[in-house]
Amino acid sequence: MEEKEAAVSNMDADKTKAEFIWTLQATWHLVNTRLEMDQAFDQPVCKKKKLWEMVAEKVNAKLRESEVTDVNVKAYECDLKWRNMLATYRKNAERAKRLGVGSVHWEFFKAMHEVLGKSREEIEAQRRAKLSGTKVGQAIANKKFTPILPTPPVTAAPCPARPPQDVLQLYMELQERKMNMWAQQKALEERKIEAINNLAQAISSLAQRNNTQLSKDGQ
Repeated sequence: MEEKEAAVSNMDADKTKAEFIWTLQATWHLVNTRLEMDQAFDQPVCKKKKLWEMVAEKVNAKLRESEVTDVNVKAYECDLKWRNMLATYRKNAERAKRLGVGSVHWEFFKAMHEVLGKSREEIEAQRRAKLSGTKVGQAIANKKFTPILPTPPVTAAPCPARPPQDVLQLYMELQERKMNMWAQQKALEERKIEAINNLAQAISSLAQRNNTQLSKDGQ
């Protein structure tokens, strides 16, 4: 009995580890489910992981109904398969633009193109058409919006003009400061010259003393 239970548990473990095989029917279930939820995926704020888990649950439910396989598909497998199909769809969409829709023979193209081939303008027009008959749409249509005017730029207040007397007085003060600075610089230069002269005189007198001392020693 224990051996049978162990064998059953091993089989269940093998099923969970088994890789899901995308049959044609499973792929169609994925395409139809993902296209039905396209608006949910297109929302600017949405948790893609949760949405793909929902897609996987719906695909598994449809497969269980048809009893095609007993291996469940996982959310990441649905996401990866859809990415690959999107790449194929875009290549065929480019071919349809260049050569016409009749040149595309991919079996999933028509179903995907009916949803994914619409432009943003067409989607917005359809959304407005759906809202036009509802209370929300009528409220939006009847609502009067107050235009937001641009804020005028803040200009700095002009500086008051100085009277002529103040300007003349300021000029005289500046000239007086320049004269004082020049006088101080001149006095500094005179002190330097005086110090140099004193140093030269000291050196000259010292040299004369040395010469006098040498002459006395020579005698």
